[in-house]
Amino acid sequence: MKKTWLLALLCAALAFTLAACGGGGAKAKNYAPGTYTGQSSENEDGDYAIATVTIGEDNKITDIEFVSYEKNGNIKDENYGKQDGEIANQDYFNRAQNAVAAMQKYADQFLEVQDLAKLDAITGATLSYDQFNESVSIALSKAEQ
Repeated sequence: MKKTWLLALLCAALAFTLAACGGGGAKAKNYAPGTYTGQSSENEDGDYAIATVTIGEDNKITDIEFVSYEKNGNIKDENYGKQDGEIANQDYFNRAQNAVAAMQKYADQFLEVQDLAKLDAITGATLSYDQFNESVSIALSKAEQ
């Protein structure tokens, strides 16, 4: 009896997973060529990100720019994590710079795999990952035909 319940539970979990992933038979989306922009919602600190996605004639994403902003509008760049231009907390600065490096890695990986579902999160940069996914999804939804 326990094996039957376990088997039923595993089958239900597999069915749910396949449905959530499109079942493998999901139709690929068609995008209109052009450049589209999406902005993520703000996180708990008020930070947000903007993705600009360019789609070519062949329905392929040919370029992506991903920029993350602090609440005050400053771009998260080589100075992100500093206080008054100085590194006040090395650990915080290192984590902030890990997130900055991840922004470009997410964009590069997405160009390679062409599918958000195949994008791997980078340890220590999950907020950037979430903002990347959200902003790119919004941009792509604008391009859908």
